[in-house]
Formats: sequence, structure tokens, C-alpha cells
Amino acid sequence: MSTATLARTASADPGDRGALTITGDAVERIATHAVTEITGVGGSASRVLGVAVGAENLDRSAKVTAAVTGDTAALTVRLSIGYPQSVRATTEATRDHLVTRVGELTGLTVERVDITVTALHTETTTARRVR
Repeated sequence: MSTATLARTASADPGDRGALTITGDAVERIATHAVTEITGVGGSASRVLGVAVGAENLDRSAKVTAAVTGDTAALTVRLSIGYPQSVRATTEATRDHLVTRVGELTGLTVERVDITVTALHTETTTARRVR
């Protein structure tokens, strides 16, 4: 491809090049990965009829659902936080980070991030015994 052809292609009107559609599933994967970039935030157990199935663990990834409408997205996040981190400060940092990262990576405007904290985890876990 010649330099002239590249210049013509790059300067074409964006409307002439086609449309870009980002699905909610893609946004969910991006947001789930973005949550792992925050220290002290972990995953949430899967739920069936509101009952936790499995363990809630800092090593697992958070559960994220996304609703994409046009060029905006709304996220719902379920996560756990390491104790003794401030729940308020951690969720605010998570919200700000998700708005920034998802916006950077998708070009969408994240207008809403709802966060549910499902558990607090201590650094050391003690094994319980039944006697």
C-alpha cells in the first residue's frame, strides 16, 4: 500500500468507515479485569436465588454486569474487600477507576456504577475446628 493510499484511508470521514458496536459482554470483561487492578478488592461468590454458592475470595475476580445503551454504559459490581480497608474509600476508588478505565478502553461514557460489597476478608484466616 502506498503512502498516498494510507493518507487517503486515514483521512476518510469516520461515518464512511462503518460503525463500532461494543456489547455488554465485552464491557463486562473489561470492567472485571479493571477491578483486579485495585489492591485489596476481590471476588464475590456466585449466587443462586440469593444464596452464596462457593467461596468469596480476594483471589477471585469480581462479578460485573453491564448494560450498554448507545454510547453509555451502566455497571453493577459485586465484590469483596480486604479488612481493615475502608469500605467507603475502597468503593469510591473502585467506582472512579472503573469509570476511567472502561471509558479509556471502550470510548463509552460510564454513567453509573452500582457496587455491592459481599464480604470483608482478613489477611490471615484461621481454621475453625469442631470439638
